[in-house]
Amino acid sequence: MFETALKKGELIEAIEFKVPDKSSYQKHPNPASRYAIVGVYVAKFKKEIRVAITGVESCVFRCKKLEDALTNNFSALAIDNVNISSKGFNSDIHASAGYRAHIIKVMAKKAVEAS
Repeated sequence: MFETALKKGELIEAIEFKVPDKSSYQKHPNPASRYAIVGVYVAKFKKEIRVAITGVESCVFRCKKLEDALTNNFSALAIDNVNISSKGFNSDIHASAGYRAHIIKVMAKKAVEAS
């Protein structure tokens, strides 16, 4: 954490991002720290959908299942039929792995509706 893959003497000169047509980040925060127990970012581009999840594993990851479902139908209803496995998810005093899997879908729906 807080490190890069840069070698000695390398320097980042620019970072470029495609600007999405629609996007939203929604999180279910820890009440004490406000860090995301589960955070979902949905970005809709002309030809693709990207969904990033945070707070669920040791690092941020893309959710291909949600991306595929939203590519076919960009609506909160498309998320209902997606099965999110909790295998490998964090489980602690704040939320079990199964609860995090459920909240991914809840936050994804909110993100789609807000975008």
